[in-house]
Amino acid sequence: MVCRCGWCNEDPLYIDYHDKEWGVPVHDDLKLFEMLILEGAQAGLSWYTVLKKRDRYREAFDSFDPRLVAAYDDAKLDELLGDPGLIRNRLKMRAAVTNAKAFLAVQEEFGSFDRYIWQFVGGDTIRNRWQSLKDVPASTPESDAMSKALKKRGFTFVGSTICYAFMQATGMVMDHTADCFRFAELSGARAD
Repeated sequence: MVCRCGWCNEDPLYIDYHDKEWGVPVHDDLKLFEMLILEGAQAGLSWYTVLKKRDRYREAFDSFDPRLVAAYDDAKLDELLGDPGLIRNRLKMRAAVTNAKAFLAVQEEFGSFDRYIWQFVGGDTIRNRWQSLKDVPASTPESDAMSKALKKRGFTFVGSTICYAFMQATGMVMDHTADCFRFAELSGARAD
């Protein structure tokens, strides 16, 4: 029997996400944008809820192309709000457009969003050694700094907890617990 992090349920979709994506370093700007939007959509909900809707989000949000999302108008937002395959929250939908515009500004200034966002962890994954799920924090000084900096640049739905979840999802931090089979693979350390 394979041991996984305590948050992973038995749904094959969730297992696949845990085993193949969560905690793996992401340096592709489009994927980083996707995760930023989806983590904002998660606010107040479970990641599992968002994960079940991710394929529909990819279709409805033009494969998370920030140039296209930045151009969404009120008619497009109304269309998205009518889509039962999405999380129909007007503030979260508007945040996607706002964040696309801010994302493009960061790309313009830094050459890539990747170059900008990874500075919050010094350009390399922070590899934690949590023994159990209860040890994993909801936020850290790094996610506090990221949240503050993103808000200053005009991003919304980027509180410290959302930023920390984004950091976990994109491998900026490695938070697989020590008993999880992915811990040894991603940390370079032997599982205890």
